[in-house]
Amino acid sequence: MSESEHRMIEILRILNEQDKPTGSKLIADELKNKGFNLGERAVRYHMQILDEKGYTERMGYSGRRITNLGREKLAKGLIYDQVDFIYSKFEEMIYLTDFNYIAQEGNVVVNTSTIYNEESIDILKRTIENGLSVSPYVNLNNVGSDGKINVTTLCGTTIDGVLLNEGIPSQPQYGGLLKIEDSHPIKFTEIISYKKTSVTPLDAFSTPGVTSVLDVLDSGEGIIPANFRLIPGIGRQKAIDIINNLNKIGIGGVIGISDEGQDILGLPVPDGMVGIAIVGGITPFCAIQEANQNIDIKIAEEIQDFKTLSPITSRINHCLKEVKHDTHPKISFLLSKSWNLIQQVNFDVEKRKGNIISNISYIDKDNIDSALEIMEETYNSNPKYINPYYKLVNHPTDDNKMGIATICSLSIDGILIDNGIMSNPKYGGLLELTEPPLFIDLISYNGSTEDPHKIFLAKKMTSINRNIGPNKILASFKEIPYISRDYSVYLLDILNNIGFSIYKIGKPRELTYNAKADNYNFGVVTGSGLNTIGAIKEKGIDVEVKAIEKLLPFEKMDRL
Repeated sequence: MSESEHRMIEILRILNEQDKPTGSKLIADELKNKGFNLGERAVRYHMQILDEKGYTERMGYSGRRITNLGREKLAKGLIYDQVDFIYSKFEEMIYLTDFNYIAQEGNVVVNTSTIYNEESIDILKRTIENGLSVSPYVNLNNVGSDGKINVTTLCGTTIDGVLLNEGIPSQPQYGGLLKIEDSHPIKFTEIISYKKTSVTPLDAFSTPGVTSVLDVLDSGEGIIPANFRLIPGIGRQKAIDIINNLNKIGIGGVIGISDEGQDILGLPVPDGMVGIAIVGGITPFCAIQEANQNIDIKIAEEIQDFKTLSPITSRINHCLKEVKHDTHPKISFLLSKSWNLIQQVNFDVEKRKGNIISNISYIDKDNIDSALEIMEETYNSNPKYINPYYKLVNHPTDDNKMGIATICSLSIDGILIDNGIMSNPKYGGLLELTEPPLFIDLISYNGSTEDPHKIFLAKKMTSINRNIGPNKILASFKEIPYISRDYSVYLLDILNNIGFSIYKIGKPRELTYNAKADNYNFGVVTGSGLNTIGAIKEKGIDVEVKAIEKLLPFEKMDRL
């Protein structure tokens, strides 16, 4: 992104924050506050360009306002700081919560989702009555005549806000999936860090087929969404007292509280800190989704007056038992697992031989021919962005299924490291093929247990071979020290010629396709081997997507 584009994005940001048409003087003043020394004349020049692109519109002598197209541009153009925005948004919500639990008044944090029938309300109520929610306080608002109902529920971030108001700093750490056995919370199975992601963690796990809330209600076995935060150890007893007082007025959802410095539910708790797990605010909505009811789940936290909510039920019978503080193996983060594979990559760029890391996804054998045709068609239609290498492998246990191995982009990190260049996988992302291409979503590899590309595929966010708007494909962003740039470019050019899908080699202090490397580093954007697998999914073929699976010799792979 050039400096001029950066200025225009900042102008759009300023206009988006205004409730009325805004003139060039106010914009120039705001830009100055942000560190841009741009006079009114220069602002008017940039505004004219924004008008021509349809991002802004002139409102007579009152000034300009942003258009819907401008808001879309803003969302995409600022993805490099959206990865910081999610965490800062939660900090903002925590700060704005001024709920007084003694007087039962003030602002709380809420989520609003949309349901479409009375049966969904029954499931919502049942989930809440069994304690798998933050609170029975909701707001049901009929919208229109088609049965659409907006359901507002209390978000667990409210508890963080109450703790902060009482002098206890609460730090959101992870959102994820929590395993329940015999009604006991056992351990987190998947998590995403709240830091360095443009996708709210629980939103990433709200996909159909991921949770099993109804099974927990029926049998005490299953998977539910949950959040995890840390507080200072010295505030543990005070926090417990506050949580008990909140419970008395119908605000709860706390699943477990660790001892100081003691791991809980498979998650690490640093010395001097205490971990608190709280049921995810979307849990009742996931239950509705599991019952195959139409629902639009939103993770759009906002502040609302507590008095706008009222109990949907007065009967709460908590179905979860206490956390068993047995020692569970700590959850294994994605990069921790991956580094060992990365180190074993020994591909020789000159001989074109050696081990690479592969993704292996499984489909029914009857669909193999169709899948390979889709893969070939996808590659031929866009060879610049699609990796052509694959290998058919047997399923380890099911004779009716076949695996399709593709090259994982972490292979490139392994090749560079094998040649003495430190390459750090930073983000998995969704790349929109505009001109220039732009990342429109990013999830950090660090602090996640799930491959970001699997999340984008599960949420059907790609459009690899669709003809609707710009294609959205899977890509990765890597960070490499600037001192090794010349040798890196040499190796990456060779890999690109072989077919390893190197999209862009950035420069220091440059936004590379809208992603940002740290100082004294440069960014590299590479393609994902799961793009061909995503193309198969988009054509309606059932695929069990697996990422970062095993080492394979490159020379044994076939080419589309």
